[in-house]
Amino acid sequence: MAATDYAIEFRDISKSFGSVAANKNINLNLKKGEILALLGENGSGKTTLMNMLSGIYTPDSGSIFVDGKKVVISSPDDAGKLGIGMVHQHFKLIEKFTAADNIWIGKKGSGLVLKKDRYKQIEQIASKFGFELDPYKVVANMSVSEKQTLEIIKVLCYGAKVIILDEPTAVLTVQETKKLFDVCRKMKESGHSIIIITHKLNEVMEISDRVAVLRKGEYIDTVESATTSELKLTELMVGRKVDLKIERAVMEKTKPLLEVRDLSVNSDEGSLAVDNMSFYIRGGEILGVAGIAGSGQKELCEAITGLRKVNSGKIVHKGVNLVGKSAKKISAAGIAMSFIPEDRLGMGLAPSLSVSDNIILKDYSDTKGIFVDRKKAKQEATDIVKMLEIATPSIETPVRRLSGGNVQKVLLGREIKANPNVLITAYPVRGLDINSSYMIYNILNEQKKKGVGILFIGEDLDVMLALCDKIMVMCHGKLQGVVHADRTTKEQIGLMMTGAISLAEVGGKKAGIAKDSAFTEEEWEEATDMSEGSNET
Repeated sequence: MAATDYAIEFRDISKSFGSVAANKNINLNLKKGEILALLGENGSGKTTLMNMLSGIYTPDSGSIFVDGKKVVISSPDDAGKLGIGMVHQHFKLIEKFTAADNIWIGKKGSGLVLKKDRYKQIEQIASKFGFELDPYKVVANMSVSEKQTLEIIKVLCYGAKVIILDEPTAVLTVQETKKLFDVCRKMKESGHSIIIITHKLNEVMEISDRVAVLRKGEYIDTVESATTSELKLTELMVGRKVDLKIERAVMEKTKPLLEVRDLSVNSDEGSLAVDNMSFYIRGGEILGVAGIAGSGQKELCEAITGLRKVNSGKIVHKGVNLVGKSAKKISAAGIAMSFIPEDRLGMGLAPSLSVSDNIILKDYSDTKGIFVDRKKAKQEATDIVKMLEIATPSIETPVRRLSGGNVQKVLLGREIKANPNVLITAYPVRGLDINSSYMIYNILNEQKKKGVGILFIGEDLDVMLALCDKIMVMCHGKLQGVVHADRTTKEQIGLMMTGAISLAEVGGKKAGIAKDSAFTEEEWEEATDMSEGSNET
């Protein structure tokens, strides 16, 4: 194939950070008018490679070619001039601006005066590719999928012909993912070249033309999507065969471990985020929570764990109402609760502290005397690094220097070490590679077998249906219903997530409806003695 048939070529690209080689002599190409999936375990160098293409980093050695010509990309501005745009997993938008103004503020030659026709220009681009976006809408009022749409339209408006999408479906529903893929195909048809960084193998098989695999900073192979399989791709990524089956451990039903009734909680902005929700978590059960991002999952977790004020309602453990109690008082009440928040570095860990120091953050205040047992902390950190295969130069490395997946492993390891009887986890495998993800699923199942009650907030409905016992669906802060995971479909759950159908419309017993949210007064008064027959069908 002639060099001019390639939109992008990497030739012998290398990049190191100190003693860590992120990319080693990478040779990779992107054809014009194709969708290329980029796969690799956490720390394999995918993001580093794309950051060099988008101008965030510069290579230590090697060359980048655009349309057959050797180029130097020293900044995002250089990348933009070459027609390269990247849509990052964490959006770069101004919340108080409209969609049109977010685009206009970075558009070359737009000038200082806002032009009225900017709305029409954006509407035309959106219409061309099949996007649905209101250019007058303020970003703060947008859903996650709308924000992502805005980011893609933004790079198109800036003239990008090569578009990099970093984990684009991470927080999208099944229906939103389908719409995104339809748009990607239209962009491909119009001559755009697209690179998708993702860990979802079923989506790789559906949307990509070819798949490039990196492993430990090295280029392994590029294969045709039509002639490969998920098992083959996993083997290329990991370097060995991996069992892609998720176990759903079957446990004997126990009494509810934690009951939530008529719970209402506000968001940070003061609006109602959780609206009169009732449900319970059994010991030895994984209760999934499905919902579009921003449906109240974050506020629900924080309310249960004592980190957010409750407007009304009860959270009961062994007859004790935990509402109004701090996390420390909840522990004193006899419930060992662990929380793995969505915001790993902002809420879960201290970025500047070492791995070992982060491991002891949860219980250092229980230390008797004025000295922390550093020897014990280092041993615990070493054990967790080994158990979860955390890629870190040492246990004294600040966690902010680790990849996102390894940061998540540190957080999970610390919370599991606390031997919880209730585990609240929000998106525990977000950003993790396939091998690490299945390791986490196994750990959650091990906790389930120990009798731990697990609230699992997830985004991959296929995983939730395989892992969870039941799934409760949230929409705009309200509980849409609870279904048995083994008797429903992801399409039904996706429609419930958007409020398009109600629980009754899902299909009665055939869909596995579980009446977990329907407490009677007698059941509430005798919560610890709830009978199996009175709460489920």
